[in-house]
Amino acid sequence: MKQEYFVVVLAHSLRGRLRRIQIPHQAVYAILLLALFGCFSVVGFISSYARMAWKVANYNALKSEADGLRARYQNLQRVVNQTNEQLASLQLYANEISIAYGIKQKLEGPADIAAEGRLVPTFAESVAEYNFLRTTNALALPSAFARRRAYLNPRPGIWPVNGTLRGGFGERTDPFSGEGAFHKGVDISAPIGTPVRATADGLVVHADLSSDYGRMVVIDHGNGLETCYAHLSRFYVRAGQEVRMGEVVGAVGTSGRVTAPHLHYEVHVGSAPMNPYRYLAHTTPFQEASRKDFPF
Repeated sequence: MKQEYFVVVLAHSLRGRLRRIQIPHQAVYAILLLALFGCFSVVGFISSYARMAWKVANYNALKSEADGLRARYQNLQRVVNQTNEQLASLQLYANEISIAYGIKQKLEGPADIAAEGRLVPTFAESVAEYNFLRTTNALALPSAFARRRAYLNPRPGIWPVNGTLRGGFGERTDPFSGEGAFHKGVDISAPIGTPVRATADGLVVHADLSSDYGRMVVIDHGNGLETCYAHLSRFYVRAGQEVRMGEVVGAVGTSGRVTAPHLHYEVHVGSAPMNPYRYLAHTTPFQEASRKDFPF
């Protein structure tokens, strides 16, 4: 039985010769199948490319939206920090004015019971209460007077370390994550072991290790004012100890999250971080004084 085939006739344009080519049916069918498979492959490739391009476009849109939200968050955080700083400054100034001018509030009854009498003690009652308090607290007056004398310098008045100011206060790029972060203090570069001094009189409320700050000392100066000294290599004070301006509280080190030896210095007013540069700009590095120069 002869195999079926197709005949293709080719004619030469110049010589006029005819040439017959026999193509089996199976070859024609195979070529058609290959062509159909190729069409499906091209369609599949185009659809895959279109889906990938759609996903990339969605990813870019989401990334742009995330960047916009991150920028808005950082702006809101900056506004909140500025507001907290202003509120803390106003509170500090209000306390200072109250202390300076002796502003006191009197406890008086509400308007609807004013006819029944005032809640303020009478003159005789006030004199009796004063005499009682004077008798019971006579022994406590010397210690209170001594504590007041110990805080003759309650505001930062010197640089905490002799060094170079490297990192400023406010928004910056985190050196570890590469993302935006708020820097609550300033970084002062100095060699390891350089003495770190208290910038004002106060009470040490913290002298221990911290996760990010390493060895850190926190001093309370009263009226909501605190200073922090971080990344220390060692401590020279302990919690509960009173210090004076210029007294050594630690040494510069590399403890905590640091890339080079430096002191991280913060100033807090009412638990809100303040820019320490406002104090550093008007002060000079500590100069050692003789013991007789101290008033106490």
